[in-house]
Amino acid sequence: MALDGLSLSTLLIELNNKLTGGRIDKIFQPDKYTLLLWVRQTNENLRLLISVNPKHPRIHLTEASLENPATPPAFCMLLRKHLEGGRIANINQHSLDRIALISIDFRGEDGTITTKDLTVELMGKHSNIILTQNNIILDAIKRIGANLSRSRQVLPRMEYTFPPGQMRLNLLTAPISDFFNAITTLETLLVTKAMIQVGIGIGPITAKEILWRAGLPSDIATHSLDNADILALNEATKSIITYIKSGESLPTVMTGLENELAGIASFPLEHLASKYTAHNFSTMSQAVEFTDSLSGKKQLPEQTILSKLVIEENNRLQRKKLILVQELADAANADFFRECGDILMANLYNLPQDQDTVTLENLYSHSLEGNNIIINFDTRLSPLENAQSYYTKYNKLKRAKESLDGQLRQCIEEIAYLESITVSLEHATNSSELGDIREELISTGYLKRTIKRRMPIPPSSPLTAVTPDGLTILIGKNNRQNDIVTFKQAQHNDIWFHTKDIPGSHVILRSGSQHPSLQSIEAAAHLAAYYSKASQSSNVPVDYTQRRYVKKPSGAKPGFVIYDHQNTIYITPDERIVASLVKK
Repeated sequence: MALDGLSLSTLLIELNNKLTGGRIDKIFQPDKYTLLLWVRQTNENLRLLISVNPKHPRIHLTEASLENPATPPAFCMLLRKHLEGGRIANINQHSLDRIALISIDFRGEDGTITTKDLTVELMGKHSNIILTQNNIILDAIKRIGANLSRSRQVLPRMEYTFPPGQMRLNLLTAPISDFFNAITTLETLLVTKAMIQVGIGIGPITAKEILWRAGLPSDIATHSLDNADILALNEATKSIITYIKSGESLPTVMTGLENELAGIASFPLEHLASKYTAHNFSTMSQAVEFTDSLSGKKQLPEQTILSKLVIEENNRLQRKKLILVQELADAANADFFRECGDILMANLYNLPQDQDTVTLENLYSHSLEGNNIIINFDTRLSPLENAQSYYTKYNKLKRAKESLDGQLRQCIEEIAYLESITVSLEHATNSSELGDIREELISTGYLKRTIKRRMPIPPSSPLTAVTPDGLTILIGKNNRQNDIVTFKQAQHNDIWFHTKDIPGSHVILRSGSQHPSLQSIEAAAHLAAYYSKASQSSNVPVDYTQRRYVKKPSGAKPGFVIYDHQNTIYITPDERIVASLVKK
């Protein structure tokens, strides 16, 4: 549950007051969603956390220390290059929307000031962090291409545009009467939905609070409002807007009996007071950070251990991949080293001994006018030894190319395999599923079996769902289950689903001999998209084909298959749809 625009405005005022003028000393990226900026102020050092985790996007000050990967992600390196050493000029909000604008100034040697902007869009699964200069995108933590959004791309060198939907009324600047005049024109909507549709910065929590303060039920529709109701809504809205405009705040978090998050705002949430417990804080940062301890599924201890192992192994493979790519690029250029050796041999008695480079005629240039070449020269070696070192490197690279091709291919396959393990860990919900993953990591050599045997844990079972037409769907939540549903439980005529080129679950639609309806196909595809690495993305491509066209290559790792005769459907996963299918 994220802050709406009204409460975010209070938080950004706090951040602007605390951080303006501060120098950005260090930047870290603990995971693919999170940034941590260390900001030095005159009398204190502060840490600004920015997360675009789709399930809990947020921005706030923190005192937490987060573990960082051994190799910083590319976006982190870019931010360090562009932002470290700069001073925060201001932190503002775009039109009361869930968008924070952080401007960072750099003073040149001649006194001129250059400004770069870090734009933080806190919008659920569409959340993003974007670095711009002069409104041109330098990069983003999540690049959005035309394949993901036709209306708005976020890519380097493109002009930055704000997300659509900016024409709504800003309650901090527009008359409240205009707000409710617009609401009453939407006759078929609930008042809460109409308020969100008309007013920018209003979320469900604020809309329900306004209705409660006005003495109206939360399910009242716009066509049921009379003049007295509208007057009451005006007064209730004015009480919240006046409170925020005055600079006052009472950061409030409401929790239930099981400590679940029920609501967060910068003002008291009176409509929740009778059923939930109120937690008040002195700053919005403290309130938002507190919600993080309540939000989302908590990892089991085994889950944390296995996740750390997979992350470390993936980091090692990513480093290995970079080295192999460079070595392969060198190997592809092997002839250059042979040519350098030949040119040195042709000039053996004319080479200086005290220069680390030599400029010689390029014997291999096809230019009629001739062409010189600059060759690196090791002054510790004789001219002949220099030539021989180039020949040695040529022969080594020539022999290595075939080996490097195979090593790089294997490295890429291992990275893809570990990504499938990561997806399995994210969706694991019990010890049996984690036991399956542990056994798989042992069997594939990533984990050693401990000498002391644990109590045996029964293997987990694939997840089952039912389509609106009554057909059964089987979902493999890890690679062991994937192999079971595909090759042991599915019949040849059943329909097999998997996200296209994205790690995820094998999903089987038990259609038998009948041709399933489009509704059933969409339901199964929805589950395949949700139980994949792309569960928080939009327009996820899902391939589907008859089970007969799915094969497992000899010696392939668990969960790996090849297939053909497929069709592709695009799905935007929705947790509510998944819940309705699994509960049937």
